[in-house]
Amino acid sequence: MLLRLLRTHARPYLPWVVGVLVFQLISTIATLSLPSLNARIIDNGVTKGDTDYIWSTGAVMLAVALVQVVSAVVAVWCGARTAIGVGRDLRRSVFLRVGSFSAREVGSFGAPSLITRNTNDVQQIQMLTLMALNFMVMAPIMCVGGIIMALREDPGLSWLVWVSIPVMGVLLGLVVSRLMPWFRTMQERIDGINGVLREQITGIRVIRAFVKEPFETRRFARANQDITDISLKIGALFVLMFPVINMVMHLATAAVLWFGGQRVDQGQIEVGALTAFLQYMLQILMAVMMATFMFMMVPRAVVSAERITEVLDTHPAMHPPQRS
Repeated sequence: MLLRLLRTHARPYLPWVVGVLVFQLISTIATLSLPSLNARIIDNGVTKGDTDYIWSTGAVMLAVALVQVVSAVVAVWCGARTAIGVGRDLRRSVFLRVGSFSAREVGSFGAPSLITRNTNDVQQIQMLTLMALNFMVMAPIMCVGGIIMALREDPGLSWLVWVSIPVMGVLLGLVVSRLMPWFRTMQERIDGINGVLREQITGIRVIRAFVKEPFETRRFARANQDITDISLKIGALFVLMFPVINMVMHLATAAVLWFGGQRVDQGQIEVGALTAFLQYMLQILMAVMMATFMFMMVPRAVVSAERITEVLDTHPAMHPPQRS
């Protein structure tokens, strides 16, 4: 459902998507080259006292950093333009389809649910598109490129890469797997609170006439508490993720410094190469973390895509008469 929806509504923005891919590739390559240049400065400039080499290589690093910043800005701009366009087109499609519904279809979905589908659900798809173009494109390039560059610096420490990535992936995957049912419940409870609020607004005269304000207050409080409870459960998982990420990254850093320090002491690796390997390790783990954050958004976006597709695939039972 999600892929079909994105494929249909992102097709008009294909040039911008291509721009995101190109500039994200340039930005990521520039980012990956910086630790290697820094290692050369340490090994060939600082340790040998070669000031000219430090200045020349430092100038190259500044140029590469400038290219990285400009490419990243352009990529984010193209991604934002695409995501906003997709959200606009989705809202238009849902609005036009709902406008053609008869009372039967509107009653089947419910007015509060239709409101949520055209606002909150579309927003979830829009945010996923934005995050995917900004992070999901960069994460695999960063991960694969970081592994290659890290192995170039010191193959002897490669086992730390193969251990750290699966550990972080498994730990975060366990957390993400719990989110799908809770996100579905979240969207349903948003429907519920919208329904209660809409009924109270449209029936305010009847409520006041029969002095039902305390009853409606309690009714809204129950709907509000339901959405608060599920939000707290989702928030608890988000809170759990950051200690897990920090724990894995700090343990990986300590392991690189411990085993890398022994290799430096044995003359098997230079200090600059160890520094570069550590930076590549952190870049790889950051890429895994960004990909995991993306997958955290996917479950809610999948639920929203299913709800939007239900509306778009529903055809009205009654059609306006043909004009002769």
